[in-house]
Amino acid sequence: MSELNEQQMEQLRTALARRHAELARDIREDLKATGSERYADLAGEVNDSGDESVADQMVDLNAAMIERELGELKAVEAARKRFDDGEYGECIDCGVDIPFARLFAYPAATRCIACQSQRERTYAQGRSASL
Repeated sequence: MSELNEQQMEQLRTALARRHAELARDIREDLKATGSERYADLAGEVNDSGDESVADQMVDLNAAMIERELGELKAVEAARKRFDDGEYGECIDCGVDIPFARLFAYPAATRCIACQSQRERTYAQGRSASL
C-alpha cells in the first residue's frame, strides 16, 4: 500500500464509504424516477414527432446518467477492495504511490497524474469524429 499515514487512510476509507452510499442512493432514486416516468407520459397525449423526440432524449439521458453512476459505483467498489487487499494508492500502470491530494480529490483513482494524463492523451485521439 502507498505511504499514507493512518489519519489519511481513515479519511480516504470514509470518503469511499460516503461516496458508495451516495451513489447507491442516487441510482435507486434515478431508477424509481425512470420507472414512474413512463414513455407515454413523457411523450404526452399528442404523439407528434417533436414530442416523441423530446421523450426519446429524456429516456436516453436518464439511462446515460444511471450508466455513469453505475460505472462510478463499480470504481468505488474496486477501490474499497484494493484498500482491503493492501493495494490501494498504487498506480496500476507504473506502480508509483498516488499522492494523497489526488486520492482525496478522487478516492477511486487508479493512476498517478502522469499516467492518467498519458492515458487521456492516448485515448482522446481515438475519439475524433469522422464523416
